[in-house]
Amino acid sequence: MLFENPILPGFYPDPSICKVNEDYYLVTSSFVYFPGLPIFHSKDLVHWEQIGHGISREEQIDYKNVETSLGLWAPTIRYHKGMFYIINTFVSGGREVYRDNFIITAKDPAGEWSDPVFIEGADGIDPSLFFDADGRLYYTGNFIVESPEYEGHHGIYICELDKESFQFIGERKIIWNGKDTHSKWIEAPHIYFRDSYYYLMVAEGGTFTNHSVMISRSKDIFGPYEPCDRNPIVTHRYLSLQREISVVGHGDLIEDDNGDLWMVLLGVRPYGDTHFNLGRETFLIPMIWENDGWPRVNNENGLVNKIEKAPNLKRFNADVASGFDSFDSEKLRFIWNSIHPLSKEYYSIADKKGYLSLHCKNENLEEIATPAFIGRRQQHLNFMFNTKMEFEPKNQEEAGIALVQDDRYHYTFTLLNVLGKKKLELRRTKNKKLSVIARAYINEYVGELYFKVVGSEAGYSFYYSIDGKTYNVIYENADLKVLSSIANEGFTGTYIGMYATSNHFDSENRAYFDFANYERLDN
Repeated sequence: MLFENPILPGFYPDPSICKVNEDYYLVTSSFVYFPGLPIFHSKDLVHWEQIGHGISREEQIDYKNVETSLGLWAPTIRYHKGMFYIINTFVSGGREVYRDNFIITAKDPAGEWSDPVFIEGADGIDPSLFFDADGRLYYTGNFIVESPEYEGHHGIYICELDKESFQFIGERKIIWNGKDTHSKWIEAPHIYFRDSYYYLMVAEGGTFTNHSVMISRSKDIFGPYEPCDRNPIVTHRYLSLQREISVVGHGDLIEDDNGDLWMVLLGVRPYGDTHFNLGRETFLIPMIWENDGWPRVNNENGLVNKIEKAPNLKRFNADVASGFDSFDSEKLRFIWNSIHPLSKEYYSIADKKGYLSLHCKNENLEEIATPAFIGRRQQHLNFMFNTKMEFEPKNQEEAGIALVQDDRYHYTFTLLNVLGKKKLELRRTKNKKLSVIARAYINEYVGELYFKVVGSEAGYSFYYSIDGKTYNVIYENADLKVLSSIANEGFTGTYIGMYATSNHFDSENRAYFDFANYERLDN
């Protein structure tokens, strides 16, 4: 049996995994999007269903209006004696400024999860937890060397945690200094125990061209750790960036009931000149413990491939939601997110039955703020997204759809009222510079409008319709690269969704969306 990578398409980076009996649970990072830390469940490691979020309540984390590539970075999920644990870093004030590490817990991974317990003195990013056989709990994390000897000179440290307070006890000890292996940007540490060895696996090389997975081992959890001679054990750094899967790294290991070893890790699917709009995605590869005691990729080429052999596990019929949402449920489906926690006074699926309503909020997408935007991930290069909107714009109000990379890079396709006439505008924001690239007056507008965007490697094409049957093109093949993660040096992927704003004028108006539909167009 074979399966197709990625196992989680779209912006689902930094995967971490744990196992409880026959069930597997996986969490990924989410940055500024809310709810945060999406949690998935599977029984076969290939087919996954989302069951909740680790951060689902506004009071759990103060998002502080951080920019898009900050927020909730790489989490680790672990299970121990009836309790699930997620440890994570909340980053604010800049990528190397405030890094607050915390732990949340739950008996049911579907949640709700506890309020965070912040770990005093825990600097750096990408923390992980390890429960040793003697019952002791350890924290491992990344740190920036105080007097770096080169760019990206980072390291990994370990310290015991009190199991009740989740605070450090004892002394911190450096167990991997990047200079020892001439490594840059070491992060994402995970510790595993096997055959009397503690294995320390890390990501190395940064999040782009040189991304990789490295491993070392020691008889003592505090080291010294010896690096594997075959390091990096997973990387595509020696291949063309235009390969169908690139920039692989940041992995976590899991052993199934058959004793087979697997790694979940991130990668990207580039197009054209090494651009990618889908963000970093979650992939699965077979691994094996080699006779020399080190893990290696267990396939013919040692790479992360689109088609891989599937685990020898009974197929899991995951409850995967349809791409069509009629907004008839009591709460938003897990697929939808806002940029920072959006108060429910600004959106509702109860105001008008069968509709998502968005209040024309003061903020807009050009700000590091909390705009009235509800979106989902773009998960395929070739796709179609459409929605039906009911809206009567006034003054400076506008509503419609948006494709968002961050506050600096996005497209908006909205309906406005200009001197009593209804006008559509397609705008492109590129590196904070906003320009109108298409407009159309629609004299026949009677309160309802359909929006559609179709994506392909040629670009994004935008359409509108009065009746939902006959669509008019307003612009074809808008530049994809505007929303590329490479273009803006960001960590996230493209979101598509519904949007409304009053552009800093007081407003009580709302736009109502009858449905939203996302379809993959290629195989």
